[in-house]
Amino acid sequence: MRILSLSLLCCIASACGYMDPGTASQPTTPTTSHKVSIPDPSPTNTGINARDRTDVTMTPFDQNENPKDIATTADIRKRIVGSTMSVSAGNTKIMTRNGKVTLRGPVATSAEKSQIDVIAKEVAGTDNVDNQLEVSSNPSTSPEN
Repeated sequence: MRILSLSLLCCIASACGYMDPGTASQPTTPTTSHKVSIPDPSPTNTGINARDRTDVTMTPFDQNENPKDIATTADIRKRIVGSTMSVSAGNTKIMTRNGKVTLRGPVATSAEKSQIDVIAKEVAGTDNVDNQLEVSSNPSTSPEN
């Protein structure tokens, strides 16, 4: 039984490496059904990234571990994600430090920017919100995405 299994295994292994000599030298031509979309390599947010590297601009790394600040951020995020706003609105950077909320990132429309501002002010208070959201001209931030 062992010899039969070993022989069968050798036959299968050699068949896997078999190539028809008639087709081995023919080059293959890629088909159009296998096109790969390569994203545009040009940076679109270089200025924003440069701004975020300074000590002046608040980033998510600046948010402290104060339970009240964490709860404020979570409440705002929950309300935004639970709405019908775009994916980019749901990806808004929400940073809370000592009760002060900073909102940053792209949104699809000025209406979304206003809606997020209202939500944040309902949670944190009118004087505690710094809305730095930017309306994007990128079509991928539209509400259906």
